Amino acid sequence: MSTISEKIFSRASGKKALANDFVIADVDFAMAHDGTSVLAVRAFREMEQERVWNPERIVIPFDHLTPANTDTTAALQHDIREWIKDQHIKNFYDIGEGICHQLLPENGFALPGKLIVGADSHSCTYGAFGAFGTGVGATDMAEIFASGKLWFKVPESIRINAEGKFSNGVYAKDLTLKIIGNLGVAGATYKAAEFYGSTIDSMSMSGRMTLSNMAIEMGAKAGIVPPDSTTMEFLERIAVEEYEPVYADDNAIYSEEYNFDTNELEPQIACPHQVDNVHDISDVKPVKLDQAFIGTCTNGRLEDMEIAASILKGEKVAIRTIVVPASRTVLLEAVRKGIVEDLLEAGVTIGSPGCGPCLGGHMGVIGKGETCISTANRNFKGRMGVGGFIYLASPATAAASALTGEISDPRDT
Repeated sequence: MSTISEKIFSRASGKKALANDFVIADVDFAMAHDGTSVLAVRAFREMEQERVWNPERIVIPFDHLTPANTDTTAALQHDIREWIKDQHIKNFYDIGEGICHQLLPENGFALPGKLIVGADSHSCTYGAFGAFGTGVGATDMAEIFASGKLWFKVPESIRINAEGKFSNGVYAKDLTLKIIGNLGVAGATYKAAEFYGSTIDSMSMSGRMTLSNMAIEMGAKAGIVPPDSTTMEFLERIAVEEYEPVYADDNAIYSEEYNFDTNELEPQIACPHQVDNVHDISDVKPVKLDQAFIGTCTNGRLEDMEIAASILKGEKVAIRTIVVPASRTVLLEAVRKGIVEDLLEAGVTIGSPGCGPCLGGHMGVIGKGETCISTANRNFKGRMGVGGFIYLASPATAAASALTGEISDPRDT
């Protein structure tokens, strides 16, 4: 009668683990990026630890403030680079390689049945591969660096069923926003969401990563898609080690169950300043835009750039439009396929692979009173600039809106 989460924690803790149990679990892979590694390493040193538990199982990408934006940032990053060398951590991805939540899957660390912990809230992205991926604070990450273990309260699980087929112009991001809009930002607090149904089965890995990535936006500890042939094909030849997929039992216990019909789903918009302030695009009045942003760990993958380029090709954007690939691999493939050329000819600005404008304070900041349509995962007040307004949408909706200068339905393009 176990859920996926209960089975993963049972393996990781070496004993039968049920929802609401407290366990000490072995972490399979640990991640901290340039923003959180600074604090984690500081705490690690304060613990008077000399060596990490296993340098092969630690992954450190630089993605948030890259290239460095100030001399202070540069100095902090230099210190972490030196610590990485001293600790013999080989899984280090320096500036321009991409976003942590793209790099771990691309490089075969996000594996079914694994417990993957990142010092970043969107580490739930790894659940797209049937892993239990979750975020922790920097101090907890220091403990993992030192021991390879951490205590957890095994979460209760909710089951989310999505049946149907997306119509043209509707994508995984729209379903994701719809779910968050229905459940609310606290609707799955400290729960593990498991996603099922024909809609999920037909999703690409890119779409599943979008879905799992935003599980935290409804309060979830993890967002898990049961692994299938799509998962295995993605991992073929890149998995860093053997893995054993786990699946929920037929009689697994869920605290809640939700059902969504995607046949009639239309593009969704999350309006300022809450991620669950979600509306059908047909119910959103035209909003004048100053900027469009396509990228992030939510929607910066090749599939997303391809969708945007299919709308923008041969056209000219009406507002400043920034596209930031999620990784160097994504960027190279987009160059090879002519996607970058199409975007550049349309007037788009291409950013270095990384988080880009998502977190604000580095690049693509919007001014007071300005409005941006973004494919990111958060639209909190001040997120991309004090006094700005952020609307969240799919890459298709963002691209269609970039052409008109106001929020526009991609089904009309």
